[in-house]
Amino acid sequence: MKKFLVATIMLCLATWGFAKEGFVTYVVDGKMYEGYYSTPSDEAPLVFIIHDWDGLNEYEMTRAKMLNDLGYGAFAIDLFGKGVKPVTIDEKKALTNALYKDRAKMRKLLDASYQAARKEGANVANSIGIGYCFGGAALLEMARMGTSLKGFVSFHGGLATPAGEDYTQTKGFVLILHGSADESVSLDEFAGLAKELEKTGIKHEMITYSGAPHAFTVFGTDRYREAADKKSWRRLVEFVDETLSK
Repeated sequence: MKKFLVATIMLCLATWGFAKEGFVTYVVDGKMYEGYYSTPSDEAPLVFIIHDWDGLNEYEMTRAKMLNDLGYGAFAIDLFGKGVKPVTIDEKKALTNALYKDRAKMRKLLDASYQAARKEGANVANSIGIGYCFGGAALLEMARMGTSLKGFVSFHGGLATPAGEDYTQTKGFVLILHGSADESVSLDEFAGLAKELEKTGIKHEMITYSGAPHAFTVFGTDRYREAADKKSWRRLVEFVDETLSK
């Protein structure tokens, strides 16, 4: 019976596309955080995922498994805390604004997540990061703080650089995937970031998708735009293949 159970588990893991999957808990300043790690193997190239203002949920886990199917590991970062799942707009704004106003704390949480992935055995030496909306803004913070990733990919994320910060410590390529119809993050901000990255000498690529509003990749919402989602995902897959060694 035990051998049958083990065999069944291994078969399921092979079918799902990962050899390791589960939540990873870690503590920052006395508070528990819970990331999500799934991978075909610990040697697989790794993609960090940073969640939107909804917190880490099924959306990020779905994206992680899509990456697993392509042979990549994924570690979804938690910036709100274990079990924190905001529902109302006010709750979401409170959580994100608190981190926008305290960049030192945001950086501490980002680094703690990176270290948690490393301790879990994830291949952080061969990794990039992606982020959605708030997560895109947080990912660019990760770039500015000098985290050793080979690339940083923002999907409809916040693009403004906070006062006193810059990209002089950025180590990887920056890829921005943005909706031209985004009313939350203007094309002026998009252009401003392009100028800043060019002036700083950071290798980058920035793409806009016509008719795509803020959060155009979020399945099942009125903001979802299938064409822009598929095109941006296809560019991500190309970028990962170009950037990470297998």
